[in-house]
Amino acid sequence: MRKIAPLLFLLCILVGCKKEKKTAPETPILTVTIEPLRYFTEKIGGDNFEVVSMVPKGSSPETYDPTPQQMVNLGKSTAYFKIGYIGFEQVWMDKIAKNVPQMKVYDTSQGVELIYEEGHYHGDHFHATGVEPHIWNSPKNAKIIAHNIYKALSELDTGNQAQYRDNYLALCEEIDTTDSIVSSILAEGADKVFMIYHPALSYFARDYGLLQIPIEKDGKEPSAGYLKELIEKSKAHQVRVVFIQPEFTFQNAKIIAQETGTQMISINPLDYDWHKEMVHIAKALHHEQDN
Repeated sequence: MRKIAPLLFLLCILVGCKKEKKTAPETPILTVTIEPLRYFTEKIGGDNFEVVSMVPKGSSPETYDPTPQQMVNLGKSTAYFKIGYIGFEQVWMDKIAKNVPQMKVYDTSQGVELIYEEGHYHGDHFHATGVEPHIWNSPKNAKIIAHNIYKALSELDTGNQAQYRDNYLALCEEIDTTDSIVSSILAEGADKVFMIYHPALSYFARDYGLLQIPIEKDGKEPSAGYLKELIEKSKAHQVRVVFIQPEFTFQNAKIIAQETGTQMISINPLDYDWHKEMVHIAKALHHEQDN
């Protein structure tokens, strides 16, 4: 009996431990379209949500098609935060909504003062709305996007509204700091005109009184005639910087740079680290080198 008692005691402990063990609740998933939007969402949501981007690094949100696995994984998402008017959303949002009807969709562009352009074809789809879609490349717009995310998270998770408000206010301070740094860099000696392959900096240019000259025309490579026109325009405006982006070809930008003596500088307006990229672009226009 003395030998059996310790074994019974040990058995009781093991059984008790097994009963007390609970499965940790899964972190709810939020899906966003692009990496900068993931940046803003994670800043406000903290660790309460897992945030997933549909358009992976190095891909263009103008023409990207989701994989079958991504469409399946969408069924696990609590909500979808769209940036507003980017090509991927124009083609896929209706299909996504039908595929996952229980998933809430939030438009983070609400309240943004939009820039309108002529509708055009881009790849195999048409920008029928005529809206310049790159709204996130602007501190002014970033604060509006952040507020929309804060409201959405507070609706999705009412128990943590205070935390989301604190995080939202902290993000607003970061955005204001970014704006202040960029404004300071562009204040004196910086270029007021720049050339870029894909016109992703329209709102950035509007914020800071700059002129953006896009190489891409109507979502297509420039013709020989238009390329000649761009070279002449570059010389007339004394352009010193031609921005290129990783998801687009830079052959025509290279031709322009060689013909005009301008400098090609790589930027990534789709980078996750929104603050760092905004400052990098400003420094490029001031001809400063990042550390």
